[in-house]
Amino acid sequence: MKKIMSAILLAASCLTCTGQQVGTFVKGLLEQYPEARLLDVYKSSFQDYMGAEHLVTDTASVRAYLQQELATTEADDMLSWYWEPCGIYGNYVRVSLRAVKEGKIDADVLINAFIASANGGERPTVNDWAAQWHTIIKVIDQMGLSLPHYEQDKEFIDSVLEQGKYAISHSSDYREAYAPHYRIIRRDIFEQQLKPLLLP
Repeated sequence: MKKIMSAILLAASCLTCTGQQVGTFVKGLLEQYPEARLLDVYKSSFQDYMGAEHLVTDTASVRAYLQQELATTEADDMLSWYWEPCGIYGNYVRVSLRAVKEGKIDADVLINAFIASANGGERPTVNDWAAQWHTIIKVIDQMGLSLPHYEQDKEFIDSVLEQGKYAISHSSDYREAYAPHYRIIRRDIFEQQLKPLLLP
């Protein structure tokens, strides 16, 4: 019951985000990632609202995919941070695989936190998320940003939402510039289980 109420409160509070909150989030993201496009702003936003993109039903596949990603990626090729909050509210956190590569977090600990985050609690509906995104994009439209492929990305996002879906990949520009390798962890799980391992 507590998890259900938390999800309801999250959905309600997100719809009341202010233009200032949206503007602060978007400006901060673009300052940190100048090669980001609207697709990447959208991705951070839906990760904050919806969490992981799928429920996890196959733990073995999750583990195998993580091990493959770790085996084919060097820590020096990853971004320098161990974690960063998603979106406007930081309800979820991106935990970099750098933390595993450098021995800060055991791979199984990250996997368990990821699975618990993906499967725990009630997930908001895609319609809820679409309403939230429409609130966000109205503010972004008024910001006068010179993002490349802005209208094309905006139309693509709308087409995804019209299909009753919400998840997309990072833009090719973002992937090429920043080589993102991370897992999405619910903030309370991160604070309790992972953050203590990452502190000096």
